[in-house]
Amino acid sequence: MQVPQLDLTRAHRGLEVELLAAAEKVILSGRYALGEEVSGFEAAIAELSGAAEAVAVNSGTDALNLALMAAGIGSGAEVVTTPFTFFATVEAILAVGARPVFVDIDPGTFNVNPQLVERALTARTRALLPVHLFGHPADMPRLEDVAEAEGGLLLIEDCAQAVGASLNGVPVGSFGDLAAFSFYPTKNLGALGDAGAVVTRYPDYAAAVRRLRNHGQSAPYHHDTRGLNSRMDELQAAFLNVKLRRLSAWNQERRKLAATYGELLAGISEVETPTELAGCYHVYHQYAVRVGARDDVLAELKEAGIGATVYYPVPLHLMKVLSFLGHKPGDFPEAERAAREVLCLPIYPGLTAKEQDYVAEHLKRAVKRHPQSKGEG
Repeated sequence: MQVPQLDLTRAHRGLEVELLAAAEKVILSGRYALGEEVSGFEAAIAELSGAAEAVAVNSGTDALNLALMAAGIGSGAEVVTTPFTFFATVEAILAVGARPVFVDIDPGTFNVNPQLVERALTARTRALLPVHLFGHPADMPRLEDVAEAEGGLLLIEDCAQAVGASLNGVPVGSFGDLAAFSFYPTKNLGALGDAGAVVTRYPDYAAAVRRLRNHGQSAPYHHDTRGLNSRMDELQAAFLNVKLRRLSAWNQERRKLAATYGELLAGISEVETPTELAGCYHVYHQYAVRVGARDDVLAELKEAGIGATVYYPVPLHLMKVLSFLGHKPGDFPEAERAAREVLCLPIYPGLTAKEQDYVAEHLKRAVKRHPQSKGEG
């Protein structure tokens, strides 16, 4: 049996007619950028995230970059974030000339540990940038307390992997001053190409992002500042408007799949299944387990045709491109341990019970053959 890491065609089954109709509507409209589909999607994603406004942009990476730019964060500023995430989080910080400052993660949620944030703050700290990794909300109330206690540090959420997630009934994206979403095709809500959005409760920030995404224009050919070319295409907005109506059902399906994995792997001491803290609504963009001898286990799963994947094999502070920060192994031990142990199993709408049984059975066999304890290595 082959169980792919991800099969996007399964989520699109039954949507083909709607997606083609949406594309045809855009083609016939003659309006391909910043039209009705984009404005409609902006209204919908603002409502979903509990924000006052949303601004559709070209990608999740641009959303982070534009959020930082709109907030006025630039050269000389420090932004506190996690070393265990996709590189785009730090890439955006670097793009505006700021310096990333890392804080180690909570080993249960893989999110930044709020108890460690205060010791990372300096007179140059301008913002906290937590990531809701794998779909589990970060501890936003405690991070809000830290931001307020330090005289109102900016709080910018990276929601790239967590669209539809919530904490105590409050959706991610509504806690921070600004938040960035990605709609890359592999995300829980994915376009058929690149797309992203910035959401905010503040009209001034929304207006700034709108200018910045369109070359810094306040009016046609009147440029107030240097911006980017980061408009969301009408076509991608049209596709997202179709798919957004299914997001809740898809996230519920992911949660059911996660529960099934939890049942199948219960009692296997060599496998640590994901945490969902009280009050959190985890949307399982990834189903991230921890195993010892991870790379050996992964090799066996791949031999069995299972598309398990490692996110992320190298924590950011040990990346060559960030060597100028001066970090060394051991600086962030939980992030480093996660990079050694985390293994993401296939999880997506349309995954079958037979496929999950197959994945779980082969994982059980592999960890028994490679019994290295977690934390070793």
